[in-house]
Amino acid sequence: MNTGLKLVSFLMLSTAIVPIAIAQDAATTDDGASSRVLKTVTVTAQKRQQNIQDVGIAISVVDEEAIKVRRLETPSDLVSFTPNATVKENFPGLMPVITVRGIGLNDFNATNNPATGVYIDEVSLSSLALLSSDLFDLERMEVLKGPQGTLYGRNSTAGALNIVSAKPNFDGPSGRLQVGVGNFDSSDVEGMANVQLSDQFAFRFAGKGLIQDEGFYFDESLGRDVGRREVLAGRASALWNPTEKLSVLLKLEGQQSRSELGSPEFFGALPTAIETNCPGLPSCSNFFGYADTDGDPYRGAWSTDPEYNFDQVGATARVEADLGFATLTSVTGYINFSRDYATDTDASPVPSLDFYNTDDVIQVSQEVRLSGSNERLDWQTGLFYSQDDVVTIYSGDLRGLFNTTSLSRADQTSTSTAIFGNLEYALTDTISLVGGLRYSDENREADNFTQDNVSEIGGSLLTMAPLGAGPIVLAAVDDEIDDSSVSWKIGLNWKPDPDTLIYASASEGFKSGGFFAGVATSTAQLIPYDQESLISYEAGIKGVRPAAGLSYEASIFYYDYSDVQTFIRDTVGSLPIQRLGNVDEAEVYGADLNLSYQPEAIEGLILNAGVGLLSTELGSFEATAGTIPAGNELPDAPDLSLNLGASYTTNINDRLSLRFAIDSRYQAETFRDALNDPLLFTDAYWVTNGRISLFEEGNWDLSIWGKNLAEEEYVTQGINQLVFGGGFRIYGPPRTFGVSLAKQF
Repeated sequence: MNTGLKLVSFLMLSTAIVPIAIAQDAATTDDGASSRVLKTVTVTAQKRQQNIQDVGIAISVVDEEAIKVRRLETPSDLVSFTPNATVKENFPGLMPVITVRGIGLNDFNATNNPATGVYIDEVSLSSLALLSSDLFDLERMEVLKGPQGTLYGRNSTAGALNIVSAKPNFDGPSGRLQVGVGNFDSSDVEGMANVQLSDQFAFRFAGKGLIQDEGFYFDESLGRDVGRREVLAGRASALWNPTEKLSVLLKLEGQQSRSELGSPEFFGALPTAIETNCPGLPSCSNFFGYADTDGDPYRGAWSTDPEYNFDQVGATARVEADLGFATLTSVTGYINFSRDYATDTDASPVPSLDFYNTDDVIQVSQEVRLSGSNERLDWQTGLFYSQDDVVTIYSGDLRGLFNTTSLSRADQTSTSTAIFGNLEYALTDTISLVGGLRYSDENREADNFTQDNVSEIGGSLLTMAPLGAGPIVLAAVDDEIDDSSVSWKIGLNWKPDPDTLIYASASEGFKSGGFFAGVATSTAQLIPYDQESLISYEAGIKGVRPAAGLSYEASIFYYDYSDVQTFIRDTVGSLPIQRLGNVDEAEVYGADLNLSYQPEAIEGLILNAGVGLLSTELGSFEATAGTIPAGNELPDAPDLSLNLGASYTTNINDRLSLRFAIDSRYQAETFRDALNDPLLFTDAYWVTNGRISLFEEGNWDLSIWGKNLAEEEYVTQGINQLVFGGGFRIYGPPRTFGVSLAKQF
C-alpha cells in the first residue's frame, strides 16, 4: 500500500469515531437522559492555563489524583497513559530514553539531549542523565506530541514531557502523609505540608524516601541479589504575592541515591554442548566459554560492582508581573548533578568490556516571556538562554579480551540562545489562526578522547603496545560546532460547537548536532554528527459529549524526517563501535486516539482507551555490512500500542468508598536499532497494573496495588557485540506489589 492510501486509511479510522460520538450524544439526549458532568482537564501546554479541549495539539495528560492512583514515580511512567510512546533504559535503572511517535534518541551518553524535551516546572533538562530521578508531589504530567519548538526550549523534534510540581496555595494549612511496604523488601514514605503564613506568603514542603533491600536481579558472582535502592528527595517552595499584579515562586529541591543498578541478560556467539542454535541465545557461549543456562532473565554472573550513587540539587525562580498591557514571566533554573556507577557491557563474569563511569552536569537556564490577550488575539514572545557543562568519564576494564585498560573522557559545554513568538488569532467566532516562529542558535564545545592505558602485564592486545609503554591516545577531538535553526508552526483551529475542536497544523522542529562521547578507537569516530530536522503535518479532532459521558481525541500525522540521529556501527578504527551518526531521511506517519467514557448505566465506572498506530521507514545508510537499503523501521517504533484502563468507585456508606482500578498497556513487536537486528527484537507484550482502595474522601486511603501483575518478561533494549563474543538484552521490571496508607490533614 502506498503512502497516500495508508494516510487515507488512517484518516478514515480516526474520523469514524466522531459521528459515533455524536450519535451517542444525540441518542442519549433524545431519550431525555440528564447530562453528566465530565471533569475539566486544565493544561499549560501553550504556557498558559487552558481547557485541554481548546488546545490544537495532541496531548496525553494525567492529574494529581491519577498520578497517585497509578503510582507514577519517574518520567519513564509516561508510557502508562500515552499511546505511541515508548521508554527504554540503556542499562537497568540507568538513562531512560523517551520515544514519541517513533522519534527518539538511540544514545547512552550524558552529553546528549533528549529528543523529547523534558521540562520540570518550565525548566528544560539538558542531559539524558537527569531523567533517572524520582518524582513526587506532582500536580500534573502532560505529553505533547510533535515538534514544540515555538513554545518550548531546545530539542523538541519528538514532543515535550511537561511535569508540573504541586505549588503552595492560600487555602490554609494542609498536609498529606503516605507510608507503604511492598515485595522485594521495599518500604516508602512520602509527605507534604502546605503552610499559609499570611494573605501574601505560603510555603509547601514535600519529601520522599524509598528503601528496597532486595533487588530484582541475582548476581551469581556476588552470591546475592542486586538492584537495591535507597533514595531520599525533598523540596521546599515559597509563594509570595505582594500585590494582585506580582507573583514570585521560589523552589529548592534535592535528591540523593545510594542504590544499585541491575544487570542485563547475556547472550553468546558460540555453540555449546547444550545449544547449537547459535548465536543469540543465553545458552550460547562467549570466547571464554561462559553461557547463561538458568533461563532466568534477571539472573546472571557479572563482574562489576552494582553500586549506583547520585546527588542532585536544583533551584527555580518564577516571577510573574501583570504590566497592564501584557504579563511578564521570568523562569530561572539551576541544576547540579553528579553520579558514579559501573556497567558490565559484556554481561559475563570475565572483565572484558566493563566500564566505571562518572557524570557531572551543571546547567543554568533563563527564559523571559511577554504575553497578552484580548477578544481576538492571544500572543506571547520571549527570549531563552541555557548553558550546560557535562563531564563524563569511562574507565574501561578490557583485560579479558585485550589485556589492558582504557580511559575515555568527554568534556562538553553547550550554549543555547533563542528568540520566539507564538500567537492565536480569532479569524471568526469559531475559527482561529495559530502561528509561531523561533530562531535558535546552539554552540557545542567538546574536548573528548580515548586512550589505551597499556597493561602492566604483558602489554596491550588492543594497540599491540609492549610492556612498559605509556598511555596511547587512540582517538581525540577538541572542536566546536554551531547550529542555527528556525522552527515554525502554522495551524487552524475550528470550533463548530463549544464542545468540539477540529484542528490542522504544519510545524518544523530541530535537534542540534553534537559529538559522540563514548569509547572510540579512531579520531574519525569522533567526528560530529549533524542536526536533524522534522516537518510535521497533523490534523485532529477532540471534544466532549456530556450527555453520553464521553470525551475523545483523535489525530493523524505525517512526518518528513531529515538527517536522522541514530546509532550506526563504525569500523574505521581498530575495533568496531556503535556511535551516533546520521541517516539521510525517514518517513513516519500514523494516528493517535484517546477515549474516556462514563456509562450512565453503571455509576462510578470510568473507562479509558488510547490507541497508537505507527508506520516508520528509514532511508538507506552505510553500516558495517555495507549499504543498508531503504525500508528499515526506526528503533523503538511499534506499529501498534494500546493503553486501556478502568476504574470503579462505589460507596459503602455515607463515609466510606471502595475503588477498583486497572490499567494495561500493549506494545507490538519492535526493533531496538536502526539495523533492525533480529537479535535485538522485542516481541509483543502486555503489562497490567491494578489497585484496590478503601478510602474516606479528603481523609484517608488504604490501598493494595500491583504492577506487571501477569509478570510479563519483555525486552526493552539490547546490544549486539557478537564480534566480542556476545551481547545483552535488558528486561522490564518483574511483578511488584504492596500496601500503602495515606492520611490527609
